[in-house]
Amino acid sequence: MSASTTTAPVVLTAKALLLDMDGTIVNSDAVVERCWRDWAVSHGLDPHEALKVVHGRQGYATMAVLLPDRPMEVNHAENAVMLARETADTDGVVPVAGAPEFMAAIDGLPHALVTSADAALATARMSAAGLPMPGIRVTAESVQASKPDPEGFLKGAAALGVDPADCIVFEDSAAGIAAGRAAGMRVIGVGPRAAAHTPTTHVPDLTPLHITTTPDGSIQLTVTSGR
Repeated sequence: MSASTTTAPVVLTAKALLLDMDGTIVNSDAVVERCWRDWAVSHGLDPHEALKVVHGRQGYATMAVLLPDRPMEVNHAENAVMLARETADTDGVVPVAGAPEFMAAIDGLPHALVTSADAALATARMSAAGLPMPGIRVTAESVQASKPDPEGFLKGAAALGVDPADCIVFEDSAAGIAAGRAAGMRVIGVGPRAAAHTPTTHVPDLTPLHITTTPDGSIQLTVTSGR
């Protein structure tokens, strides 16, 4: 019988945390998949293939990937319709495991929400999941370019007054992880989608995280290997 092995905890230190929303602290997959499956079918696309690229991007950017020859103004118009539908549909929106405890642990510490959702959608989903809305947030209205462009994370760091190298990003998607890395930040990948995209470290959800502060006020994140 082979001996069991244990992995030492991963310890990271940062001045600020930048949090994606969907798939990272809020599980909204049920809504996202309902809406985007319908959209894909209505445009003659394979829903399974479409769902591979929807996560992490603003809707117009997803549409541009899936229908590259279509005018961007059409994508923006259809994205407005999609956002309204997603905002109204909160059935099945729940916190990611460990998210309530994680958000409570970082209350009062420097952090920001950086999401591809607009403000209305972010408010609806955070409320449906029962999570507190961070005081600093970068939503779709705040940026010119969608993830994987790093603009959102760089704006979040600037709003917190923290150097990008001193920030840790929490992300679940390929686009989001790429954005965090392009911003010069370390990335904790959350959930099954994140593992394949080389984050700094990976967790199945937010339960393995332990938050403390160091004497100089830095945030210390300990990632246990219990799961």
